[in-house]
Amino acid sequence: MRALLTLLAGLALIYVALGVALYLFQGSMVFLANLPGRALEATPADIGLDYENVHFDTADGEQLHGWYIRAPDARGVLLFFHGNAGNISHRLESILIFNRLRLDVLIVDYRGYGQSTGRPSERGTYRDAQAAWDYLVRDRRVAPGNIVVFGRSLGGAVGAWLAAQLPAEEQPAAVIIESSFTSGADMARRLYPVYPARLLTRLKYPVIEFVGRLRCPVLVVHSRDDEIIPFAMGRAIYDAVGQPRDFIELRGDHNAGFWISREHYAAGLDAFLGEHL
Repeated sequence: MRALLTLLAGLALIYVALGVALYLFQGSMVFLANLPGRALEATPADIGLDYENVHFDTADGEQLHGWYIRAPDARGVLLFFHGNAGNISHRLESILIFNRLRLDVLIVDYRGYGQSTGRPSERGTYRDAQAAWDYLVRDRRVAPGNIVVFGRSLGGAVGAWLAAQLPAEEQPAAVIIESSFTSGADMARRLYPVYPARLLTRLKYPVIEFVGRLRCPVLVVHSRDDEIIPFAMGRAIYDAVGQPRDFIELRGDHNAGFWISREHYAAGLDAFLGEHL
């Protein structure tokens, strides 16, 4: 009996210690800005596209770096918020698709990613999104109604937050949420089912709440084969959106579904953009 109690006490200690570690270090676990690193490994010039390096400041003093890529006869501007691993240099395939869809693209690295200063955090990514929007609207004089906010994975949460808090007179033409999750707590529950996720989750990212407040057309994109963020989360996001809304179902894994399904993907994007731009 004593040995059993000792074993149970040891297991309980390990459980608590791991829970504390999950709570304290989840920022480092989620934000993979240093994997594969800060270095930009390629540029749009490598796929035959002219681009402009852009830098602008956030409200709390960080400097963000991004690219502005013009498209021939552009019908609008796509504000691109990427996922949590890598940096803007790992999104060239997406940039090429959007360029062929006649969209100028502003893609920005969050603080701590690529050549942007600072360290990433949930609040920081929101500030970065606002700074990118302000750069387009204030500095480049792009009308809000000509901007499409696009976010993939983590970027879907960032883009949804941005659009949800913009005033009525400054709404984007549309929001596209691709391969994103319903909330940080829901992802934590999926990854660590033995822990009380809502108590331990510091990175909230309540996407399901953000999309319920959107006042512009929304397109949700998700792959049924997504091995990281379940397809059901994409459908839940879609169900939480008001009208007008649309859904594109992809095939392929979390990171490559848009490319594996690129003909179907591009056709769906083109139809949505043609209706709302």
